[in-house]
Amino acid sequence: MRKRMVRHLPEGNELKLLDLATGTGDVLLQLHKWSGRIKTGIGLDMSGGMLSYGRVKVHEAGLQDSLHLMRGDAQCMGIGSESFDVATISFGIRNVPDVPKALKEIHRILKSGGRGMVLEFSLPGNPIIRAGYLFYFRHILTRIGALISGDAQAYTYLNKTVEAFPYGEAFVSLMDDAGFDRVEAIPLTFGIATLYVGHKD
Repeated sequence: MRKRMVRHLPEGNELKLLDLATGTGDVLLQLHKWSGRIKTGIGLDMSGGMLSYGRVKVHEAGLQDSLHLMRGDAQCMGIGSESFDVATISFGIRNVPDVPKALKEIHRILKSGGRGMVLEFSLPGNPIIRAGYLFYFRHILTRIGALISGDAQAYTYLNKTVEAFPYGEAFVSLMDDAGFDRVEAIPLTFGIATLYVGHKD
């Protein structure tokens, strides 16, 4: 799914990337590798533990001079306006307390001509696939999760947040309201996830 982001990067060979809810920096590392057009990148996350592990991965890849991981909040980044060519967040926007505020922050830190990309779970449009997906999410995944982790509640939470979170045109409207232009919603894997791409003209 993340490889689809590469196709929607803005033009240029020395792009500056900000990855939010970066975790251990996987998206940052992958986009740098797959695109060949990311000159520098910053990964922001609230979890110091995840970032520590991510820094090891960045160092092992020999990219410590190009990619940096920092503690930070997507709702209040403390980053200068118009600083990045592209900003991404993968499967993290759903857990942000104030989504509109975070989207406005993403728009603020992008340069003119930049792009914001949000990859998030969604619900399939096909009723048969949707029914099977919801059955798996509501009944099978929670049981598997309980067996493996001993915490069924965490997987019940995942299901509830995915079902309640705005997707498709509803999320496009949120990005429109945040100031993005020409927002696209690109369904992936039969609509199980959607990549939203917004331009800053």
